Amino acid sequence: MIFDSVLLFIMTITKEYGKLLDMTKELAVVGSAGAILQWDMETKMPPRGVGLKSEQLAWIQKVAHQMLTSPKSGSLIESLQKHKDYGSLDNVQKRNVYLARKAYDEATMLPEALVVEIAKQQTIGVNVWKKAKAAKDWKRFMPELTKIKELKEKEATLLMDIKGAKEPYDAMIDSFEPKMTAANITRIFDEMKKGLIHGMKKVMDQEQPNVDFLERSVPEDVQVKIGEDMAKFMLYDIKSEMAGGRIDTTEHPFTTGYYTDVRITTNYHENRFISSIYSILHEGGHALYEQGLPMEWMYTSTGMSTSYGVHESMSRFIENMVGRSPEFWGYYMPRLRELTGDTFKDISEEQMLKATNYVTPSKIRIEADEVTYGMHIIIRFEIERDLFNGGLEVSELPQVWNQKYEEYLGVEINDDSEGVMQDTHWAAGLFGYFPSYALGNIYDGVWLTKLEKDLPEWKHHIANGSFKETKEWLRENVYKYGNLYDPEDLVEHVAGSKLVVKPVINYLEQKFQAIYGY
Repeated sequence: MIFDSVLLFIMTITKEYGKLLDMTKELAVVGSAGAILQWDMETKMPPRGVGLKSEQLAWIQKVAHQMLTSPKSGSLIESLQKHKDYGSLDNVQKRNVYLARKAYDEATMLPEALVVEIAKQQTIGVNVWKKAKAAKDWKRFMPELTKIKELKEKEATLLMDIKGAKEPYDAMIDSFEPKMTAANITRIFDEMKKGLIHGMKKVMDQEQPNVDFLERSVPEDVQVKIGEDMAKFMLYDIKSEMAGGRIDTTEHPFTTGYYTDVRITTNYHENRFISSIYSILHEGGHALYEQGLPMEWMYTSTGMSTSYGVHESMSRFIENMVGRSPEFWGYYMPRLRELTGDTFKDISEEQMLKATNYVTPSKIRIEADEVTYGMHIIIRFEIERDLFNGGLEVSELPQVWNQKYEEYLGVEINDDSEGVMQDTHWAAGLFGYFPSYALGNIYDGVWLTKLEKDLPEWKHHIANGSFKETKEWLRENVYKYGNLYDPEDLVEHVAGSKLVVKPVINYLEQKFQAIYGY
């Protein structure tokens, strides 16, 4: 009799929870289909396809929204939370219920028509941005940016209460970095800014390295081979019969996909070959994180990444802490000479190290050095914050952008394609995303401190061309937790500390002091 009661309880709670997993699986499948459509739009779509693609992506968003907001979904989540045996669920199961509840509550606040309209405008906006950027024509892009800004502001305003946000921009940030606010980011970035400005001054007071050789011509087919080498080094499989990745070309590098199908893109410039190396290392870092999430959590809410900031920490760790290290170039320079023939036969490992760590204020974010990169993000954050909370108008963006670049980095913007239109994020309505890049650097400082305690020989492995050991550490300390924790809770769980700026500033100081010898 007792056995029968226990069995009934197990079956009941298991059945209810199983229904939740069925729902999240369907949502994950629909979302991953949308991701591939997005990839197609950015890589292979013919010019005339934009109208159809906007309808396809809008339909995907509509279906996902209907599935998530259905009364059936709400009743299921409610019944699980109020179930008398809810407390018997383990931490992973409870987290899945919590995340499903959060997604449901937020989605039910948004009218379906608004969701569809945003999806359409995102597609149209990105397409117009590409053309306007190529033509250096801000006025062509401005109306589309105004539309997506107004739509996303509507969305954020509707989500403020449910997210506990005081301002629309806080609601936007929360979508990328849960429980983070503009006020908190301002505090963190103000501290970071002081450290970066100090570091910039120190390095730029030193004798600067020769970087002219980085503009030597490297044909695209050779760059493709180098890119394949980068993928092989990272253990990002694009070649085997069981490959789950691929590398394609696009205007702005990105990563998309889900677990067993995660794709990256790059852009090849004949006289700027180094750009593709670091975009592949960066995007490959994103891909490894996605592919490294626990397979047993696939199709669940917990089986997602923690946040965009943690995601960026995984990409920027490989791009910078590995790919710009003396150990990496000590290993890879002979291979680069082999692939490029006579192009770099006169360039030493030390010369390449210094050139790829050349610190100088620049115009383009994705090509910025480690020290100045954070300033690019701070500029974008301050502009976004003022756009939504400070009365800044879309029409004023180029002027404010150019002013901040001159004030913070001392560079003059010549046209809007290298200025306010250089990134795709705003065209796609991704307001609140940019802070994640700099937060990723800060997370990296914390991860590095823990890595050096756990695996003090990790740089030695890199010097020998082996990323395996470091990747395994990342899997055990970041990848495997998926979305079990909010980002700051993940930091505390992994590193036993709060999220602090100092470790990344210390890393930069030590690294560049060693490279420049001051």
